[in-house]
Amino acid sequence: MAGKRTSSGTSRFGAEYYRRYYQDPATRVVTRAEMTVRARLIAAALTHAAIPVRRILDAGCGVGLLRQPFAAALPRARYEGLEASEYLCRRHGWTRGSVVDYLPTVPSDLLVCYDVLQYLDDASAARALANFRRLTRAALYFSALTRKDWRDHCDQTRTDRAVHLRSGDWYRRRLARHFRYIGFGLWLRRDVTAILWDLERPAS
Repeated sequence: MAGKRTSSGTSRFGAEYYRRYYQDPATRVVTRAEMTVRARLIAAALTHAAIPVRRILDAGCGVGLLRQPFAAALPRARYEGLEASEYLCRRHGWTRGSVVDYLPTVPSDLLVCYDVLQYLDDASAARALANFRRLTRAALYFSALTRKDWRDHCDQTRTDRAVHLRSGDWYRRRLARHFRYIGFGLWLRRDVTAILWDLERPAS
């Protein structure tokens, strides 16, 4: 698992970083196939919950591995990539900005923030989490490397270790102020009604 800095340190995230973590089969931390499965899961869950998606904001989109899978799974949705890396914005045409303070003219229906916030210190990560409610009017897909993930789940030989490791609860407490969890990394704003049966909901 790797990620992208936002407000500071963006010079680190140039061609060599993305070659290592995303392009070289010997050292990459994620594949196109994995990201295709992730996009299909997100799309299927939101479709099942009757949450329409017409705008997607992928905050910290990297090389854009979710762009084509979302186009296939949610063909009526417009995809926007938000990225702090100047290198990637030049190469792929993403919107340059930080998830900490980015304010779009129109919020998305789905905000994706995958593998980004562990690159921010506590204060900046907390600001980004608070900003999520302004970035999406409906759904959020969120994941970040936690201490438990580092210890029990990730391949430490491939994973960038220059990150801020926090507990999962640290993130959950802040997300729960404005979102409710529906499973598999998906959250809905508290003012959004989802069609979910009782046993489809996470235990409270």
